[in-house]
Amino acid sequence: MKNFTSVSSSSKPKFQQLIEHIINSIEDGNLVRGQRLPSINEVSESSGMARMTVTKAYDELRELGLVTSHHGKGFYVASTDTRNQLNVFVLFDALTPFKEILYDSLIEELGEGINVNIFFHHHNLKVFENLLMNNLGNYNFFVVMPHFKEDVTHILQKLPKEKLLILDIDAPTLGDDYAILCQDFEQNIFQGLTEAKTLISKYQTLSLVLSSKSFQYTPVGIINGFERFCNENNISYEIISNLEEEEHLQKDHAYLVFRENDLVRFINWSNKKNWKLGEDIGLLSYDDTPIKEILAEGISVISNDFSIMGKRAAQMIISREKGRFVNACYFIQRKSL
Repeated sequence: MKNFTSVSSSSKPKFQQLIEHIINSIEDGNLVRGQRLPSINEVSESSGMARMTVTKAYDELRELGLVTSHHGKGFYVASTDTRNQLNVFVLFDALTPFKEILYDSLIEELGEGINVNIFFHHHNLKVFENLLMNNLGNYNFFVVMPHFKEDVTHILQKLPKEKLLILDIDAPTLGDDYAILCQDFEQNIFQGLTEAKTLISKYQTLSLVLSSKSFQYTPVGIINGFERFCNENNISYEIISNLEEEEHLQKDHAYLVFRENDLVRFINWSNKKNWKLGEDIGLLSYDDTPIKEILAEGISVISNDFSIMGKRAAQMIISREKGRFVNACYFIQRKSL
């Protein structure tokens, strides 16, 4: 292995730079199975890194199955299969259609040879904690979607930060030494509604329909962004806890709907009343799925790009990239608004 020199301008921790350097050397054929690696002291002296930093990198490579150690003899390359080292635990809140897109994209980008198992907590805090703690020793990487109203930082901190990706929702109390790929829900809803402002202005009132009777969780940022948009643009609005009765629908009103069941119910009731979507009544949904492209001639959406999010998450898992990153969001105009 060529002498490793840390890149001082890199935001990545030095131990992570060393790990990536060794993995790259294996993939390039500069390191082969059974080859002896430089000792901890040798790497420390040549790179200027602390011995503890080198030790941490070697220990991580050993956990990944790429390096083995022989007492009194040093460290050796144990495997050249750099993509077969990951055993990934994925914990979602629920498998909704758009999260299925995210998961499929994640699996595709990770590729073959990486074991991935998915679990669901359905917003049950005890289930969430038990699933994580009971599987702590069974996986070497964790992808967690902590969709809860309460702060779950104390649970997330029980996981090794170098083996954790927090997905879809931010954990603001954690620093940039964690890997976080999330949506900015408040900004997303505000931006999307702003892009749709001309269409929304056709209607007397804009109603936000929450998801209080389902596993689907509505982040507080959604409500904040919705109210901010309406207040700043002098748009009459209301927040509805559910859409259980046909009488909740009013002509010349627009509705922002989250639940798939509410979406179908809304369309059925509108059809019964002979109200045309986009003219007599407005419908806007959050998070796009293929069915929304064709349902009722097209449902307008404000959506995170879950395909990109899944691909980006896989890249962060493989590279062990740290930091807080916000995924792209956009408004798609269709006939329902």
